[in-house]
Amino acid sequence: MRCPFCDHLELKVIDKRTHSNDTIRRRRECLKCEKRFTTYEKIETTGIRVVKKSGEREQFDRLKVLNGILKACEKRPVTTEQINQAVREIETEIRSNDTEEIHSQIVGELVMEKLKQLDKVAYVRFASVYKDFADVKSFEELIKSLKGGK
Repeated sequence: MRCPFCDHLELKVIDKRTHSNDTIRRRRECLKCEKRFTTYEKIETTGIRVVKKSGEREQFDRLKVLNGILKACEKRPVTTEQINQAVREIETEIRSNDTEEIHSQIVGELVMEKLKQLDKVAYVRFASVYKDFADVKSFEELIKSLKGGK
């Protein structure tokens, strides 16, 4: 690793902390310019491929999950930390299956489950796009199911 300020190779670690389940935060200091900076180390795991409806396969991308949840939670009282926690939990659940491939439908259901816990409006927003609602009746049925079938 090189100093981002002077490109020197010799650094020392001042502080090391666990940031999340799979991330370590290190505070470093350059031995030449004495400037300090922070690095994060994330455990690299094997790639999981997502099988889409069309049969096409692509690498699992946590940013796609994050962006979908962010869009659904836009202008809702959901904190960034709650969203990040939901994404971490979804990714952990996907990786805990010990499989190299997962269907996009399972990923979508996991996202919907987390959104249902976080915010009902965000859940309905995501579901309307994910389930490709064609009419108002679809919304009514989803909202009815949220109310417990009343």
